[in-house]
Amino acid sequence: MVRFDILTLFPNMFSSPLNQEEKLIEIKVHDIRNFTSDKHHTADDYPYGGGRGMVMKPEPIIMAIEKVRPRIGESRVILLTPQGKRFDQKYAVGLSKLSCLIIICGKYEGIDERVREYVDEEISIGDYILSGGELAAMVLLDAVARLIPGVLGNPKSAEDESFFNWLLEYPQYTRPRKYKGLDVPEVLLSGNHQEINKWRHAQSLRRTLERRPDLLEDAELSDEDLKILSGIKQELDSVKRW
Repeated sequence: MVRFDILTLFPNMFSSPLNQEEKLIEIKVHDIRNFTSDKHHTADDYPYGGGRGMVMKPEPIIMAIEKVRPRIGESRVILLTPQGKRFDQKYAVGLSKLSCLIIICGKYEGIDERVREYVDEEISIGDYILSGGELAAMVLLDAVARLIPGVLGNPKSAEDESFFNWLLEYPQYTRPRKYKGLDVPEVLLSGNHQEINKWRHAQSLRRTLERRPDLLEDAELSDEDLKILSGIKQELDSVKRW
């Protein structure tokens, strides 16, 4: 079981982020205001030196970390911030092997810098700005949780999806077989699973080359993969010349 501890000023946003029927993950949401010491439960204040907006105070966040961090097992304290390392599938795989993730959701103009002394990793889900870390926390939580064995109904589902092997997912089709002149590829109707798998892999290579060629730099490509990609490149170059 992997435990997720979410530290946030808006706990109601996490009322039901994931179905936990299988009890393979545990999600605990902690209101940072519950760790304040004044009667008004003040969790933010004006920044020293002036400036716009409010900054989250260090005491309640650090007290929350010290309270919820387990004494045993591998854990990480994660701060969600645009300044962090870019989150991707490889990162998610690594986090899924830990026993506890403590995720800090920032708000307003950010957090007091001293909180970072208690943080193990800073993560960004993309180069854009959100109003707070809650939505980013849900993205991270979902991406990590679905990699934990048993969370998905079919254990192979995650392996077939985009980015798992640094390749985009192959095209998918379902009924009807024909629709407005658009047909399902014959190979998918053949029943020959070896040929179907070959076709799907080739389509993943094609789609990655066309849409996200940067991913191929990290993909583990066989000699056969390189041969297929070479053929696809020649085909695309031929189309461009026309």
